[in-house]
Amino acid sequence: MNILRFITAGNVDDGKSTLIGRLLYDSKSILADQLEALEQQSKNKNDDGIDLAILTDGLRAEREQGITIDVAYRYFATPKRKFIIADAPGHTQYTRNMITGASNSQLIIILVDARNGVTEQTRRHSIIASLLNIPEVVVAVNKMDLVGYAEDTFESIKCEYETVAKRLGLKSVHYFPISAFVGDNIVNTTETMPWYKGTSLLDFLETIEISQNSYKEPRFQVQYVIRPQTEALHDYRGYAGEIISGTYRKGDAIVVLPEGISTKISKIERNGEEVAEAKAGEPVVMHIEDDIDISRGDYFASEKAEPTQSQEVEAIVCWMDKRALKEGNKYLLQQRSRLVKVVVKEIDYKIDVNTLDQQEEVESVKLNEIAKIRIKAAAPLVYDAFTNNPPMGSAILIDETSNATVGAVMIA
Repeated sequence: MNILRFITAGNVDDGKSTLIGRLLYDSKSILADQLEALEQQSKNKNDDGIDLAILTDGLRAEREQGITIDVAYRYFATPKRKFIIADAPGHTQYTRNMITGASNSQLIIILVDARNGVTEQTRRHSIIASLLNIPEVVVAVNKMDLVGYAEDTFESIKCEYETVAKRLGLKSVHYFPISAFVGDNIVNTTETMPWYKGTSLLDFLETIEISQNSYKEPRFQVQYVIRPQTEALHDYRGYAGEIISGTYRKGDAIVVLPEGISTKISKIERNGEEVAEAKAGEPVVMHIEDDIDISRGDYFASEKAEPTQSQEVEAIVCWMDKRALKEGNKYLLQQRSRLVKVVVKEIDYKIDVNTLDQQEEVESVKLNEIAKIRIKAAAPLVYDAFTNNPPMGSAILIDETSNATVGAVMIA
């Protein structure tokens, strides 16, 4: 079975954790001892029955305050598919946590409280979904039971969100009227909303086709140089890593970047065995014909279609640090295994999460703000535009003094 990775996002108290709990509970993915502990913890908290949000809110502070603070991951499976769910916090100050959870997601469920409609945080999470190139967006209008299951309320929110989706260029958006607390349209469709003719949310998640990274040009980055230097493997030299995109075959002509040296692949190993070819997503050990000085972070690319190399790039950054980003600030930029010193040359604009307009003449970028910046690197950056090949166009900014991750970067 294939795996679907998705994230739930939305405002505080929109019911993200309850939705995940309902998916696990109604699909019978909770073990007996987990259910017993859940019932006991729910009794200690309230008298309304089982509190399904406790399944994901694992931190003590989360349970005491009834909120989600950190990203919680849950795993479950049905006969049709396996799922990895990221439950992201709804508070504005935890937007950076949401970005972390969304970075590897193939689908995002944006919850909207039927009583409140589209809010600032709805727009913020939609912007992030757009920036991160998440291919499928689900808008789940939750708490329909609190508005009398009114069709016009659902249609009004759908119409309002369609304006946001069009502005952001979100192409594949799906709408569901649900009640996570009651269980309406989560695992099974409900008779309480006869006007809704679609499938249940789980049925949709089981059947939606998610395309993997469709970028065809071969990209591989060295994560580790294997050099045993033992008697049995005296001359062995392999380059281990995961194929980022495309397909590699024995005998392919490649160029090693950023050095720009040409060579050929002499052997490909997967799981300790030699194979004729390997595709995107597979961990392999590459061998080449020539003795070249290759280090962790170097790239193997096709000679026919090399990625871009430049020391100065434009990028969208989601800022994740309390200390503001300003022009002239210096950071470390990490692209998977490659680490390069960079300086912020210019802040082009910030994105207003209410109007989605671009604010120019910006002095700084503060916590949870999103901006377009220009950075200059001490060594050439090897990349494809994030919109074309997300794994090759994504990076993080690291504070040199604290070693903390301060920004999520999408290279234009």
